[in-house]
Amino acid sequence: MKRILITGGAGFLGSHLCERLLKEGNEVICLDNYFTGAKKNIVHLLDEPYFELVRHDVTMPYFIEVDEIYNLACPASPAHYQFNSIKTIKTSVMGTINMLGLAKRVKARILQASTSEIYGDPEVHPQPEGYWGHVNPIGPRSCYDEGKRCAETLFMDYHMQNAVDIKIVRIFNTYGPRMHPNDGRVVSNFIVQALKGEDLTIYGDGTQTRSFQYVTDLIEGMIRMMNTRRGFIGPVNIGNQNEFTIAELASNIIDLTGSSSRIVYRRLPKDDPKMRQPDTSLAQKELGGWGCKVQLKEGLQQTIAYFDSVLSRNEIFINGIKA
Repeated sequence: MKRILITGGAGFLGSHLCERLLKEGNEVICLDNYFTGAKKNIVHLLDEPYFELVRHDVTMPYFIEVDEIYNLACPASPAHYQFNSIKTIKTSVMGTINMLGLAKRVKARILQASTSEIYGDPEVHPQPEGYWGHVNPIGPRSCYDEGKRCAETLFMDYHMQNAVDIKIVRIFNTYGPRMHPNDGRVVSNFIVQALKGEDLTIYGDGTQTRSFQYVTDLIEGMIRMMNTRRGFIGPVNIGNQNEFTIAELASNIIDLTGSSSRIVYRRLPKDDPKMRQPDTSLAQKELGGWGCKVQLKEGLQQTIAYFDSVLSRNEIFINGIKA
């Protein structure tokens, strides 16, 4: 049994990771300040004897004895990370320093949940780990993009200077149950709009591309990365190599929901990437042949069922008030 700390453990990804690691027989400490996470995501785990929930902000030091740390704490959707951009970059930088300091003190292995936003609006396609990216350092997305880039720098510095045992994964677009209905990401936006019979809003002309992976495939990749040999630190892309246009995604969701929604087009936000597709050859080589197993249609069906349940319980909130 390992003792594992997960920062951001009550969030969309963190809650699935908590669940999986508990099932594997580990002791899990879930740390979250509920800025974007929610207790309802992990309430079904509270009776587990080896699960512990701690309300704490990673920008403040935290002291505990653990074997492994998964550092997931940070708002990840544009609507959330732009809501308080200073808080976002403080979480990425100060939170990372605190967790690396903890890992150094207790000699824990630590994994950084980095992001495909490292690559910005890429000029190389698909994006390999060796590509340095094309990022606007002073744009509306820079609090997240540059915060995550700085976090990777800190991980490398702690590794080179203090021999901290680190792992870095770069997460590409991920979807599934427990996504926040109002997070502004394209999958949740489209599904909620379709289920409510509203117009599906495409920003831009719909030809921009994304690579969507189902949450269980991501969790598998993260755990495999954490368990790789010492000395292999990454970064490693974790994402789906299949690329879809936003217009294709909208059409698929309308078909799967049986919705009468129309598609409408709005202006593309500043610095929104036009292409996003990972080169996953390193993950396939180093993570035991890892690859995405859940196809888009299957994953969307499960995610639609989740949001349909949320809507039926009237659990969509806007600014803290039920919609």
